[in-house]
Amino acid sequence: MFTVPLTENAELRPLEPWQAPEFLEHMDRARAHTDPWIPWATRSTDLDSARATLQGYADRQASDTGRIYGIWLDGTLVGGVMFVSFNTASGNCEIGAWTEPAGEGHGLVTSGVRLLLDYALVTRGLHRAEWLCSTANARSGAVAQRVGMKLDGVLREWFPHNGVRHDKEVWSMLAPEWKAARG
Repeated sequence: MFTVPLTENAELRPLEPWQAPEFLEHMDRARAHTDPWIPWATRSTDLDSARATLQGYADRQASDTGRIYGIWLDGTLVGGVMFVSFNTASGNCEIGAWTEPAGEGHGLVTSGVRLLLDYALVTRGLHRAEWLCSTANARSGAVAQRVGMKLDGVLREWFPHNGVRHDKEVWSMLAPEWKAARG
């Protein structure tokens, strides 16, 4: 297994089905903070459903259509980043992230997203990375801004979640922009 240091006391590494007990403990700490924005937080409520969430990403990784990585701070899983979708044929991907309160304010999600952008747009040669978030989730939009994404627009009342229809911001980064920003 590999780990990528994010800070002196934080690292990014794959999040796999065998880690379902740790993931479930993390989701229990993160649920109130994450559930308003991420549908699988609602579904990962016991060991079987937590394992199913991670297995879904393992299956996507095997087919090269998505991946999930955890962020550990001082040895505790506090959040993560993922390729919600990864399409080499179209050259597009969607990146997402989540965290529990203990993972906020350290720049960990922003660092993780930068690594995924680099992997998708440089290493794998994709053309476009997207970041989709509810307009009500200011922290998520702030991550997109910090990594230099551009706001393409807002899809009004685009998705229902927990009985509420949310407007969805669409942010993007194109490969030439990312490469120019990296210097």
